[in-house]
Amino acid sequence: MTVCAIDPPSTDGTDGVPAAGCAITADGAYAARLARDGDSWFPERWTLDGPEPYAVPLPGNQPEEPGTEVQPMGDGRVLIHRLVAGRHAFSLLYPTGPGTGELPLGAVECAGPGTRLTLLPPAPGGVRAYALSVGARSSAVWLVAGGTFGPERCAEVPGRCSGGVWLDGSGRMLALDRELDGRTKTVVVDLGRAGEVSPLLQIAEGSDDRLLLADPDSGLLLISSDAPSPGRARLGWGVLGSTLPVRFPECLRVPECLVTPFAIQPGQVLMPENCAVGLRIDGSFGTWVGLWRPADREVRHLPAPEGWLAGSGLCTRDGMLRLPYATPATPCGLSDLTAPGWGATTAGAGDLTAAGGGDAATAGVGDAAAAGPGHVAAQGTQDALVPDRDGGAGTAERAGPAGAEPGPAVPAAARPVPLQQAPLGRLVTN
Repeated sequence: MTVCAIDPPSTDGTDGVPAAGCAITADGAYAARLARDGDSWFPERWTLDGPEPYAVPLPGNQPEEPGTEVQPMGDGRVLIHRLVAGRHAFSLLYPTGPGTGELPLGAVECAGPGTRLTLLPPAPGGVRAYALSVGARSSAVWLVAGGTFGPERCAEVPGRCSGGVWLDGSGRMLALDRELDGRTKTVVVDLGRAGEVSPLLQIAEGSDDRLLLADPDSGLLLISSDAPSPGRARLGWGVLGSTLPVRFPECLRVPECLVTPFAIQPGQVLMPENCAVGLRIDGSFGTWVGLWRPADREVRHLPAPEGWLAGSGLCTRDGMLRLPYATPATPCGLSDLTAPGWGATTAGAGDLTAAGGGDAATAGVGDAAAAGPGHVAAQGTQDALVPDRDGGAGTAERAGPAGAEPGPAVPAAARPVPLQQAPLGRLVTN
């Protein structure tokens, strides 16, 4: 089948986060998207871990509706989510010679008016897939692929949830942004403990805090919060299980642009400040790529490759950012970006390499052992490192009541704990 148009349906994600052009498995082996042939949409699977990328179309008996969700599985099959007669139907697609095989998995009934159901990001391991159902007062996590008897409800969370970030390499700890009582905070859902829910982000009592991206290897978290500037969300970073305050670098503020992280460099164990981060930047002049790491105080801006499936990408452990793109001349390609000192570039067939004076970085998602649920830390009583004004790490300072006896230092936790912000009057933004 010849692809006559390469742009996927453009719909924004929840909370104004732009939807990615394709979904990629946690190990970076496969991707899936909706492609278009004339006026007809069809699923397409990309294989990314070979000598060069290639695409396999998976058209059904009839065209798909724009906005139909697809997600690659670890074995190369593609999960598809369709809305059929008021029911959310799920199937696995796979190539069968010239045609497409389809394995129905079952359906989830719409709970009521205003209820939405969307696929969560691909889970580590690629064996299971999950969806998030959001109603008026509560949300539910569904196992829609990899279960025993079709879709299974595996967690119920009070409040309206969005987002979805995996915190471990086993697909057990899921972070969701929950709106409850007029505020949005990130919570952790432990799918290994019957959906036990515990807080994760506790930056300020009146702030809206969302988790955008996480890397289990280093513990690096990318966070959106309006704590430093009430009513205006800013991009910051923190470390899972650390008592260091969340930081909001000034360089991540791009005037009149929306900055969205989409990949983190894996393999940087105990070195979150060295992780390169891939950024999607949307502005009045279009969409381009930003490359940044916490140890630096600048974002390196690069033009996106032609036909980039915006907001999607992966990274190798040695520091190479790989961006999928599709053009009439190259319907399935990967553009490789690196930066001087951040890793080596390996050129391959169908690849584009950033050269000349352009700066670049790499990003991705690593694996880590399953972690337990988080626990609540009382606001204002946890030890925290208050940064110096020059951007240094600062010194340890007790934030408890005046005159209180100093307590022992709190060790870094191996389990997700709430991240707290140092007093906003002493906030570091550099």
